Amino acid sequence: MTTRILPAVGDPDAARIFSTLLSQLPSAEPSPPVPDSTTLLDTLARLAVDSLDELPEVVLVHERIGPVPALELIREVALRFPAVGVVLVSSDAGPALFSAAMDSGARGLVGLPLSYDELAARVQAAAQWSVGVRRHLGRGAAEADALTGPGGRVVTVTGAKGGVGTTFTAVQFALAAAASGRRTALVDMDLQAGDVGSYLDVQFRRSIADLAGIQDISPRVLQDAVYEDRTGLALLLAPADGERGEEVDDRAARHIVGALRSRYELVVVDCGTQVTGANAAAVEMADVAVLVTTPDVIAVRAAKRMVRLWERLQVRKAEDTAMVVNRWSKHTEIQPALIEKITKTRATRTPVPAAFKELQAVVDAGRVQDLDNRSTVKQALWTLAGELGLLGAPDTPAPPAPPGGALTLRAAGTVSRLRRGREG
Repeated sequence: MTTRILPAVGDPDAARIFSTLLSQLPSAEPSPPVPDSTTLLDTLARLAVDSLDELPEVVLVHERIGPVPALELIREVALRFPAVGVVLVSSDAGPALFSAAMDSGARGLVGLPLSYDELAARVQAAAQWSVGVRRHLGRGAAEADALTGPGGRVVTVTGAKGGVGTTFTAVQFALAAAASGRRTALVDMDLQAGDVGSYLDVQFRRSIADLAGIQDISPRVLQDAVYEDRTGLALLLAPADGERGEEVDDRAARHIVGALRSRYELVVVDCGTQVTGANAAAVEMADVAVLVTTPDVIAVRAAKRMVRLWERLQVRKAEDTAMVVNRWSKHTEIQPALIEKITKTRATRTPVPAAFKELQAVVDAGRVQDLDNRSTVKQALWTLAGELGLLGAPDTPAPPAPPGGALTLRAAGTVSRLRRGREG
C-alpha cells in the first residue's frame, strides 16, 4: 500500500530534513511541504472536493507551524478531515504534550531531532488507522460527511467598512438556510458593536463571551449559551457590554466555532468590520468567506484594504473570498466586474439592489425576519445564499444580469477616481 504524506513545516531547513527522511520510507509518497496552516487547510479542502481518496493518509505538523498554533491546527484538521491521520512533530515529547496532542485529535507524536525508525513507526500507524477509517466510512453519504466534518459548513460575513449591510446580509443568509430546512446557527462576532439581537428583536442574558474561558464546550454548555429563536435560528449573541469582547480571543473563537460546527449543519458568523483575533480565526476556519461592500469609492478601497490585510496575516487569500456587492443599480458607475478586478476576489453573480425603502420599516422595528417575500433585496440575498451553497435545497439559479449590469464599466467620473487610487 502506498502511503501519501503531506508535511506542514514552515522552517526551510526542517522542511529539507522532512523531505529527505520521508523519501526513504518504504511505499511512501511524500508531497512537497506546505509552509503554513492556511496552505495546509486550503490544500486538503481542494483535494477533498473530488473524493475522499484524494486526501493524503498522513499529515505531519511541525511544532512551529503558523500562523495557527500546531495543536489548534491539528484540532481543525481532525474536525474537518476526520479520515486523515495527523502526527505532531515536536522537540517536546513528554507526556503532557502527548496527552494534549491526543486530545486535539493527533494519531501520534514524533520527537525532534527526527529518527528514521520512530518516524516510520508513527507514519505507518497513522496510515493504517486512516485506511481503516476510510474503509469503515465507505462511499456515498458517509464520504460527503467525512469531507465536511461533523455538523457542516461555516460561512463568515465581513463588511469592508461600517454601514455596508454586513449584519443584515448575515441575518438573511441564516434565515434563508433555516427556511430551506438546515439546522442553522447565527453567531454575532462583532464583539463590541454586535446588532444581531437588535435586528431580530432578541434579548438574552448569555453571550459568546460566556463560552470564552471554557476549554471543553459540551453540548449542554453550548445549549445554555445559545438562544433558540422562533425563526428556527440558534443565536449566539455578542456581549451586551462591549469590553467583554476582549475575552474572546482567537483560541476561544476556534473552540466555539468548532463546537457549533459539530452540532449544526450551517454556522453563519457575522464578523463585523474590524479585524480581531477572534473573527480572523473564524474567517480562516470558514468554508465560505463573504466580504460585503457597496459600489462606491470609499467602500471598495476599504474592501481592498481588508483583503490585503487578510493576505498579510495569512488568514484568507483574495481569490478564496466571495465579494457581495450591496446597494447596486445599473446606473452605478462602479460595477461588480471592476470591484472583482480591483480586489482580486470572486464577485458573486447576484448583486443586491439599492432599495432601502423596502427595509426601513422592519429594520426600525427590529424584525427583519418579517421582511416581505416580494422585497427585491430579500429575493437577491436568498438567491445569493443558494449561489453560495448555503441552502438545503438545490441552489437557486441566479437571475440573468440586467442590461448594463455586471459587465458594464464606465471610464469616467467615479471610476476614474477609483482607478487612480488602486495602487494606493
